[in-house]
Amino acid sequence: MKAIQLLLKKAKPDTLPAMHHFLTSMQLPVSDLPADLSGFTLAFDGDELVGTAGMELMGRIGLLRSVAVAETHRNRQLGRELFAAALDHAREHGVREVFLITNTAAEYFEKNGFQRVERSETPLEIAGTAQFSGLCPASAVVMRRVIA
Repeated sequence: MKAIQLLLKKAKPDTLPAMHHFLTSMQLPVSDLPADLSGFTLAFDGDELVGTAGMELMGRIGLLRSVAVAETHRNRQLGRELFAAALDHAREHGVREVFLITNTAAEYFEKNGFQRVERSETPLEIAGTAQFSGLCPASAVVMRRVIA
């Protein structure tokens, strides 16, 4: 059995092709990824990208996105580590509220302090994103968490 050696790294523009491939395989949107990828943390097992999480900053509001872990690496707390790195990035930049949009992971995020919000109650900064306005279906759940 191969030993797993996980390494978390900040995403950089040269990691974009690997991110595109990974996120597409996880059925997550890639067309609106920021060019500089600041706020994104990646998990590698050797040279293989096995997890991602990102935080887009909009003043004091953040959009958590692209939280994904390869099926081969699930149930090892990797998602939690990536998620924590994204929240740390938000805190470092003065973000007080974090939102996310999900089709499949609402229960996971509820267990991690997020609460569902009505789409009509979503701040303009989030409502104006490509994820909210078209990339994610109208049936997707919008969630919010206050961070300190």
